[in-house]
Amino acid sequence: MEVYRINITSWTASFRYPNIISGIQPTLEVPPLSTVLGLMNAAAGQYLKHGQLKIGYFFKYEAQAEDLETIYQYKAVKDSKTRQFRKDQYGNFVVANKNITSNIILRHFLFNNQLSIYLTNNELVEFFKSPYYQLVLGRSNDLATIESIEKINLVPKPAATNIRGQIIPLNGNYLPGQIQALPKYFSDTIPRRNLGTEPYSIINHKSPVNSNSLEVFYDKDNDVDIYFHQLEF
Repeated sequence: MEVYRINITSWTASFRYPNIISGIQPTLEVPPLSTVLGLMNAAAGQYLKHGQLKIGYFFKYEAQAEDLETIYQYKAVKDSKTRQFRKDQYGNFVVANKNITSNIILRHFLFNNQLSIYLTNNELVEFFKSPYYQLVLGRSNDLATIESIEKINLVPKPAATNIRGQIIPLNGNYLPGQIQALPKYFSDTIPRRNLGTEPYSIINHKSPVNSNSLEVFYDKDNDVDIYFHQLEF
């Protein structure tokens, strides 16, 4: 099968668990579909409304570590009299709100990462040739770089023997791995809504699995079987 492979790298990456808001912030070892589709939106500079989409991807990292991070917690203020004004270092007036406090949390992150995205739609690939916004793998400080965009041929395989660095729908496949409910996409409304949330097997790149029921395509450069998600929104 002829596809386009977009290779993206970053020094750091962090993919938060959907239901963990406070306390230690662990990271998923593979980005959710919503993160990859968010990258496409950033590259396009707009919210892309997909009807049908065929997409595969492979993610690997060199190491996992943790670091302390300062966060700022905000409590809504109903009375404007509680707000105070001060000048910043540039002489501009800013709001000094007593209801904003700092805290320190422990965040896990991935180091020296590579994400390969496989697409069949040339129009989507064009967005990555000149991204509108900066690409990130997780948080705003996880800056990413497009290393290459290639047109390649993937070899179809009747049975998968090397699935790794991917998420696979749990229902009907039941592959080993970390099980997590993840959204496919988010709406462009305020507040945003999760779209297509379902359970997935998260299979890191160090622990390949096999399946006789999955149709996959072999990428010899990455030495991995690629599963293509068929998305309908």
